[in-house]
Amino acid sequence: MVESLSGVKLYNDMLLAADSGQLTSLYLLDLTASFDTVDHDLLLLRLERQFGLQAVALQCFRSYFSGRSFRVLYCNRSSSAVHIVCSVLHGSVLGPRVFIFYTADLADKFKSSSTK
Repeated sequence: MVESLSGVKLYNDMLLAADSGQLTSLYLLDLTASFDTVDHDLLLLRLERQFGLQAVALQCFRSYFSGRSFRVLYCNRSSSAVHIVCSVLHGSVLGPRVFIFYTADLADKFKSSSTK
């Protein structure tokens, strides 16, 4: 229901802008696979510089992201291990929060502009 209401508001805003002769553009951001593309080094840098994490706290995050791998088991056969070099864990409590930290500057960019 929320998506349809926001879509109606967007459509209405665009019609009002067109009626008053204003130019309208629409930018869409697809975050479908976004958890899979989080760069660990960049995230750790942001946690340190933007959010002030230091020493033990930063080391905990570094440890959380390093040395992870997975393999698929199907019909008692196992694939070779794939080492994870980017992404946050799906289904974890920490995953969504870490992703918010990772994209925090994106929200700031929108707030500093006249974008609705």
